[in-house]
Amino acid sequence: MDLLRLSDQIESISRTYADRVGIERDDAWFLLKLQEEMGELTQAYLMRTGQARSRGLSREEIDRRFGEEVADVLCHVLLLARHHGVDLEGEVGAKWLAWLGRTKEEARTEVRASE
Repeated sequence: MDLLRLSDQIESISRTYADRVGIERDDAWFLLKLQEEMGELTQAYLMRTGQARSRGLSREEIDRRFGEEVADVLCHVLLLARHHGVDLEGEVGAKWLAWLGRTKEEARTEVRASE
Protein backbone atom coordinates (compact mmCIF):
# COMPACT_ATOMS: atom_id res chain seq x y z
CA MET A 1 0.00 0.00 0.00
CA ASP A 2 1.38 3.40 -1.01
CA LEU A 3 0.79 5.82 1.88
CA LEU A 4 0.98 8.94 -0.27
CA ARG A 5 -1.58 7.64 -2.76
CA LEU A 6 -3.82 6.43 0.05
CA SER A 7 -3.49 9.81 1.76
CA ASP A 8 -4.53 11.56 -1.46
CA GLN A 9 -7.62 9.35 -1.76
CA ILE A 10 -8.61 9.76 1.90
CA GLU A 11 -8.14 13.55 1.67
CA SER A 12 -10.42 13.72 -1.35
CA ILE A 13 -13.15 11.74 0.40
CA SER A 14 -12.83 13.74 3.64
CA ARG A 15 -12.86 17.11 1.85
CA THR A 16 -15.93 16.13 -0.20
CA TYR A 17 -17.77 14.98 2.94
CA ALA A 18 -16.83 18.12 4.88
CA ASP A 19 -17.98 20.36 2.02
CA ARG A 20 -21.26 18.49 1.73
CA VAL A 21 -22.12 18.75 5.43
CA GLY A 22 -20.55 22.17 6.07
CA ILE A 23 -17.66 21.18 8.33
CA GLU A 24 -14.60 23.42 8.59
CA ARG A 25 -11.55 21.20 8.81
CA ASP A 26 -9.17 23.45 10.75
CA ASP A 27 -6.11 22.47 12.80
CA ALA A 28 -8.22 21.53 15.81
CA TRP A 29 -10.67 19.46 13.76
CA PHE A 30 -7.98 17.09 12.52
CA LEU A 31 -6.79 16.31 16.04
CA LEU A 32 -10.23 16.22 17.65
CA LYS A 33 -11.64 13.99 14.90
CA LEU A 34 -8.78 11.55 15.48
CA GLN A 35 -9.60 11.62 19.20
CA GLU A 36 -13.26 10.92 18.42
CA GLU A 37 -12.27 7.95 16.27
CA MET A 38 -9.98 6.65 19.04
CA GLY A 39 -12.99 6.72 21.37
CA GLU A 40 -15.00 4.67 18.89
CA LEU A 41 -12.09 2.23 18.53
CA THR A 42 -11.88 1.94 22.32
CA GLN A 43 -15.60 1.18 22.51
CA ALA A 44 -15.29 -1.47 19.79
CA TYR A 45 -12.31 -3.00 21.58
CA LEU A 46 -14.19 -3.14 24.87
CA MET A 47 -17.12 -4.84 23.15
CA ARG A 48 -14.76 -7.28 21.45
CA THR A 49 -13.11 -8.24 24.73
CA GLY A 50 -16.37 -8.56 26.66
CA GLN A 51 -15.71 -5.47 28.78
CA ALA A 52 -18.70 -3.56 27.37
CA ARG A 53 -22.25 -4.41 26.34
CA SER A 54 -22.55 -6.08 22.95
CA ARG A 55 -25.65 -3.97 22.16
CA GLY A 56 -27.21 -7.01 20.53
CA LEU A 57 -24.44 -7.36 17.95
CA SER A 58 -23.16 -10.77 16.91
CA ARG A 59 -19.52 -11.74 17.34
CA GLU A 60 -18.97 -11.20 13.61
CA GLU A 61 -20.55 -7.74 13.73
CA ILE A 62 -18.40 -6.78 16.71
CA ASP A 63 -15.26 -8.02 14.95
CA ARG A 64 -16.23 -6.13 11.79
CA ARG A 65 -16.89 -2.95 13.78
CA PHE A 66 -13.47 -3.26 15.44
CA GLY A 67 -11.78 -3.55 12.03
CA GLU A 68 -13.75 -0.58 10.71
CA GLU A 69 -12.70 1.55 13.66
CA VAL A 70 -9.04 0.59 13.22
CA ALA A 71 -9.37 1.69 9.58
CA ASP A 72 -11.00 4.98 10.66
CA VAL A 73 -8.13 5.72 13.04
CA LEU A 74 -5.56 4.97 10.32
CA CYS A 75 -7.36 7.27 7.88
CA HIS A 76 -7.54 10.10 10.39
CA VAL A 77 -3.85 9.71 11.24
CA LEU A 78 -3.15 10.07 7.52
CA LEU A 79 -5.36 13.17 7.35
CA LEU A 80 -3.71 14.74 10.41
CA ALA A 81 -0.22 14.08 9.07
CA ARG A 82 -1.09 15.42 5.63
CA HIS A 83 -2.69 18.56 7.06
CA HIS A 84 0.42 19.33 9.12
CA GLY A 85 2.92 18.43 6.39
CA VAL A 86 4.31 15.34 8.11
CA ASP A 87 6.17 12.99 5.78
CA LEU A 88 4.84 9.76 7.28
CA GLU A 89 6.90 7.47 5.07
CA GLY A 90 10.05 9.36 6.06
CA GLU A 91 9.16 9.44 9.73
CA VAL A 92 8.25 5.74 9.83
CA GLY A 93 11.51 4.98 8.07
CA ALA A 94 13.54 7.02 10.55
CA LYS A 95 11.68 6.04 13.71
CA TRP A 96 10.68 2.40 13.07
CA LEU A 97 12.31 0.89 10.02
CA ALA A 98 15.75 2.11 11.06
CA TRP A 99 15.65 -0.69 13.64
CA LEU A 100 15.60 -3.39 10.97
CA GLY A 101 18.85 -5.29 10.72
CA ARG A 102 20.20 -4.07 14.06
CA THR A 103 21.34 -6.59 16.57
CA LYS A 104 19.63 -6.66 19.94
CA GLU A 105 22.74 -5.19 21.55
CA GLU A 106 22.88 -2.30 19.05
CA ALA A 107 19.23 -1.58 19.71
CA ARG A 108 19.72 -1.64 23.49
CA THR A 109 22.71 0.69 23.23
CA GLU A 110 20.74 3.15 21.08
CA VAL A 111 17.74 3.13 23.47
CA ARG A 112 20.00 3.71 26.49
CA ALA A 113 21.75 6.60 24.73
CA SER A 114 18.45 8.31 23.94
CA GLU A 115 17.11 8.14 27.53
